[in-house]
Formats: sequence, structure tokens, C-alpha cells
Amino acid sequence: MTASASPSATPVRALVVMGVSGSGKSTIATLLADRLGWTFVEGDELHPAANVAKMAEGVPLDDEDRAPWLATIAARVDSLVSGGDSVVVTCSALRRRYRDVLRRDDLVFVHLAGTRELIADRLGARTGHFMPPALLDSQFEALEPLGDDERHVTVDLAAAPEDEIAQIVETLGLQAA
Repeated sequence: MTASASPSATPVRALVVMGVSGSGKSTIATLLADRLGWTFVEGDELHPAANVAKMAEGVPLDDEDRAPWLATIAARVDSLVSGGDSVVVTCSALRRRYRDVLRRDDLVFVHLAGTRELIADRLGARTGHFMPPALLDSQFEALEPLGDDERHVTVDLAAAPEDEIAQIVETLGLQAA
């Protein structure tokens, strides 16, 4: 696991669990929220219906498609945190400009990183999701590395989910519920 080179004195109130489709965002985010006693938000559920239909047809989203979705996620995080909650949200957040929409002083990106082969195997085993495996290549092409100035941790997907959660909590100095 690697952490950003720019630690912050601001306490963490929001985590964005990010990565390509099939990286385990929902699984890790749910486990993290449970461990921490934080609110969980499934970012995929905030997509406009037109985005879901487009992805289900195998068409990658463009920036125009993503803009209202990212704004909705950012607004949900802001609302929860300003109301006194801490939150774990899933969002692919593949490009820096997408992360810039979500960024706030008390937010950390948790990047779930794995090889294309590992993630393709996971996608092949997954059922009931609108994102088809055929779009994985477009996601890897869109993925931009997190910068040292972006508050983040990167998690290697080779570890067991429980080990990943323990490492994230320890690395960020968070308190389990």
C-alpha cells in the first residue's frame, strides 16, 4: 500500500473508493463503512438513467455524461459531511479532472489498483451489473495516476479484502467503530 506524499492535518471525514470497474469498490467501501461506522454511498446508484443505458449498451461515458454524476456525488458528500456524518463513497474517479470535482480538504481517495488480467477475471465472474466487461479497456485507458498533491492511498488488490481494510484504516489513522 502506498500513501500520498502530502499528508494533511485535516481529519478525514470522507473516503472515495476509486478504481476501474471490477476492482472491488463496492465490496471494499461497504466493509470500510461498516468497520468505521460511517455512511456508505454507492456512486453507481447516482448515475442518471441515460448513463446506465449507455453503459449497458457497451458505450463508454464521455466527460459530458460524467459531469452531472460527479456533481451529484460531490453534493451528496458535502451534504452528509456538513450534517455531521462521515462517508465512504464509491466512484471510478479515473481522471484527475473528475477527482478535482470531488476533492475537499477532509477527503481521501482510496485507489484500488490491480492488473488488467486480475480485474478482467473478476468482471467475468460478476453478474447483475450494468457495466459490461468489454468496457474495461476504455477504463484502463482513462485511468490517470494520482498525483503526490492528491490525498490518497493506493491498495494492491492481491491482498484479501479484510487485510486491505485493516491497512487502509491503519495507514490513515482512522478509528474503527
